[in-house]
Amino acid sequence: MEQNTNTQNNNQNNNKKNMQQNGEQDINQLLKVRREKLAQLQEDGKNPFEITKFDVTHHTQEIKDGFEGLEGKSVTIAGRMMSKRVMGKASFCNVQDLQGNIQSYVARDSVGEDVYKDFKKFDIGDIVGITGEVFKTKTGEISIHASEITLLSKSLQILPEKFHGLTNTDLRYRQRYTDLIMNAEVKDTFIKRSKIISAIRKYLNEQGFMEVETPMLVSNAGGAAARPFETHFNALDEDLKLRISLELYLKRLIVGGLERVYEIGRVFRNEGLDTRHNPEFTLMELYQAYTDYNGMMDLTENLYRYVAQEVLGTTKIVYNGIEMDLSQPFERITMVDAVKKYAGVDFNEIHTLEEARAAAKEHHVEYEEIHKKGDILNLFFEEFVEEHLIQPTFLMDHPIEISPLTKKKPENPEYVERFEFFMNGWEMANAYSELNDPIDQRERFKAQEELLAMGNEEANTTDEDFMNALELGMPPTGGIGFGIDRMVMLLTDSAAIRDVLFFPTMKSLDK
Repeated sequence: MEQNTNTQNNNQNNNKKNMQQNGEQDINQLLKVRREKLAQLQEDGKNPFEITKFDVTHHTQEIKDGFEGLEGKSVTIAGRMMSKRVMGKASFCNVQDLQGNIQSYVARDSVGEDVYKDFKKFDIGDIVGITGEVFKTKTGEISIHASEITLLSKSLQILPEKFHGLTNTDLRYRQRYTDLIMNAEVKDTFIKRSKIISAIRKYLNEQGFMEVETPMLVSNAGGAAARPFETHFNALDEDLKLRISLELYLKRLIVGGLERVYEIGRVFRNEGLDTRHNPEFTLMELYQAYTDYNGMMDLTENLYRYVAQEVLGTTKIVYNGIEMDLSQPFERITMVDAVKKYAGVDFNEIHTLEEARAAAKEHHVEYEEIHKKGDILNLFFEEFVEEHLIQPTFLMDHPIEISPLTKKKPENPEYVERFEFFMNGWEMANAYSELNDPIDQRERFKAQEELLAMGNEEANTTDEDFMNALELGMPPTGGIGFGIDRMVMLLTDSAAIRDVLFFPTMKSLDK
């Protein structure tokens, strides 16, 4: 019996192997045919790759939306041929461009016998240009009756089968260009991403902010708790790092008298990959002189409402079936009160490190020997609170131990004027009343360097040029950093950060 089972399994494996080999042979044959078609075109003096320009008058959705005014008029479109039905002297094809797709009726008597003969040899995936009159078929489909059709680029590869689309997630991320062709919703996500960033810029520009650019290659990668990527600059024989934050250079500009500045740019953190983290991602940081973290809260509320309304046409967004209402005032709660609410532990009643450790042990919160009372409070927050912050919430007043660049609360110097903005249980932004006391800042950097010496690779080091800037004098300032990618995820209902990055970081196929 066992021998028979093994024989059946071997036969099944062999059948699968043969089917795979046959499939590869079929594909190789199809690819060969496409190259032969190109060679024939070139031999006939019809090389599509020699075409340098094609004048497009309309896009597909413009034609559909403006049908009443365009019916019977000539238009010219260009795009990728996604389907074709050849029926003797007349055929139909479907062309996809930036806005969508449209059907074209291609008749031999309209385009000419030679052109029609060439058209019948076109392949799915070829880039074509079509000129013709707009009309509606008997079934009511808005179409173009072609009078001219031009092959603009020959596709030498084969698109995935249209019915199933491109569903292999790994392949979608590696070949985003194919993903954009086959999945309309993917294209829509990235169009919305562009609109989101444009709306952010428009809002901030109208508020008097100035967009700036600061270095990506730095000698001191500070401004956040993260491990940097390191490289070597041969010309100066110096080790450099890729920035992990935009903060310290933007604050230098505040010192220089530019009262409202922002930057949208890539930052790089040498950390893991998951649904919300990619080693390079887009960050927006802004700094405003003469305000504090309360001013940053007001700005955040107004910015999020503005962007949602501009891009989605509503301030109510739905992510993974959960509605989040941006029109209502965002909740504001301190970290101590949040931990008390969700964990039942009141850190106002915990005065020593020993008491904090005892509470952690009682509630099975793991900590390290280097953690102080404030660190343990933050661990409680991460363990018990974060997942509950679904509706827009400002989590305020963090412990000083985890906030080395933030002003202390004058009435309670164990805590600082900082907030993190949460939606859907995710941190969406991080903001401070910026520390502008150079003496205090140097002490904070010193404490960070002690952590670094103890093995914390995410700790900051003293940036002497930044210290020099602070000693010149920085006005009271509010600052905030927004994770653009997470914002796009929420506003496009995307499951993972890779879905909103054109080319996310992937493990090499050679590994």
